[in-house]
Amino acid sequence: MWNERTQLLIHEDNVKRLQQCNVLIVGVGGVGAYSAEHFCRSGIGAITIVDADSVSESNINRQLIALHSTIGIPKVELMRDRMLDINPELRIEARNMFVNPDNIPEIVGSQHFDYIVDAIDTIAPKIALLTYAYNHNIPVISSMGAGGRTDPTKISVTDISKTYNDKLASVVRQRLRKEGIKSGIKVVFSTEVADTEAVMQTPGARNQCSVRGTVSYIPALFGTMIAGTVIKDLITK
Repeated sequence: MWNERTQLLIHEDNVKRLQQCNVLIVGVGGVGAYSAEHFCRSGIGAITIVDADSVSESNINRQLIALHSTIGIPKVELMRDRMLDINPELRIEARNMFVNPDNIPEIVGSQHFDYIVDAIDTIAPKIALLTYAYNHNIPVISSMGAGGRTDPTKISVTDISKTYNDKLASVVRQRLRKEGIKSGIKVVFSTEVADTEAVMQTPGARNQCSVRGTVSYIPALFGTMIAGTVIKDLITK
């Protein structure tokens, strides 16, 4: 049995519980793909992944599915095939689509989700997803900024209201407060001050005017901590 060691640790009843769970992951880049893989290898029964990006050469330094042989292929297709190769019984839906505030209700409301993972890079859809989940009492965890950081010991899980040293988290807090949300959303963030010089302008890029430098292991650790938090919540709730 491929997941016998998981069962040995968390016991048969929790393995069966995870098999009945349904998780939505929005964004399967540097952070979200690692979360998705951990969910799959842990035996979560149903997973929906949403992303409109295809692999580019610049993804290779940090993204799970980014190889020279996969450049130009949609990320959700690669992730779907990879996860089905891990667990052929996985019930997976791969949606190759851009997420925006208008289609959040359709994406999230299309089925019952036990947990939502927000691994979106851009602010407007990120806030829309978090607000929808909060207002509909759907457990959600969000990735804050992984770029510009190198210290793995500074990463932690906390409430959005307790984040600091993170420009993205600051903007998210401000936008959520406008929606009447001051706390109650779990996030993964780093207390490390980001390297302000590790920034490159990206004129013409969709939804991004600049990008921060990244190193291979930080987004992976963000995704891993998200997965661990979600799995723990699902088997203890």
